[in-house]
Amino acid sequence: MEVLTPSSWHEALECKAVHPEAVPIAGGTDLMVDLNFDRVRPSAILDLTRARELAEWGPDNGHLRVGAGVTYARLIAELGDQLPGLALASRTVGSPQIRNAGTVGGNLGTASPAGDALPPLFASDAELEIASRTSTRRVPVSEFITGPKRNCLADDELIAAFRVAPADGPQQFAKVGTRNAMVIAVCSLALVISVPRRTVALCIGSAGPTPIRAGDAERFIADVLEEEDLWASRGPIGTAALARFGELVAAAARPIDDVRGTAAYRGHALGVLSRRALSWAWEEHRCA
Repeated sequence: MEVLTPSSWHEALECKAVHPEAVPIAGGTDLMVDLNFDRVRPSAILDLTRARELAEWGPDNGHLRVGAGVTYARLIAELGDQLPGLALASRTVGSPQIRNAGTVGGNLGTASPAGDALPPLFASDAELEIASRTSTRRVPVSEFITGPKRNCLADDELIAAFRVAPADGPQQFAKVGTRNAMVIAVCSLALVISVPRRTVALCIGSAGPTPIRAGDAERFIADVLEEEDLWASRGPIGTAALARFGELVAAAARPIDDVRGTAAYRGHALGVLSRRALSWAWEEHRCA
């Protein structure tokens, strides 16, 4: 196995162009597990840890541009106030050691349906910056992930960064696992409230082949908030509306039975999680 060690982002893209078969590695929290269990055996690995550009983040025309090499730990510490939903999800990732090494870019590249960072990015309409030696393009995250552990990267492309708008309202993330810590999600969801736009967005994780936006639930609760004038009054959301919201979220899922849980359990759990997440986020808005 050949290990390629470019010293810059430019060199990394050059290496990827010459060695399209090379598998990129940064934190290695997914790839090294597969290597250790002999699930994959690539002919070449592309080490991105020396590409300092990937570890940078900053404002970008009203959005935040976050390099693919920014770790979960840094995202929590440095961006928690601007991207609270993603920070909440990052806190649930593995152990402190994993959060110090793992990156959101790796989560995106792996494209696992259970990736904790994915629902917040979907709910926030994030956009990916994808680069090759000859060009750069932007792709909505919803179009980037094409199936379980599949994405739209060409052989000569790497993920450079993701772009997302800073939070303009409360955000929540919740997941259920087989234990309390260092656990792969049985199911998860992210909820994003935009106060200026008067919208509620929700994305389901680990209950379908890709993250799933709960469009019917989003439209239902948007109508409730408008018709009952709750944006202006900041009144509580009624029990019946919360219950219907949970039903619509559960109906949007496409779960399966596997070793971590049954499809029926996932559907039930998503109904409970969505009601809780909306209640928590709305209460935060009411108290703001």
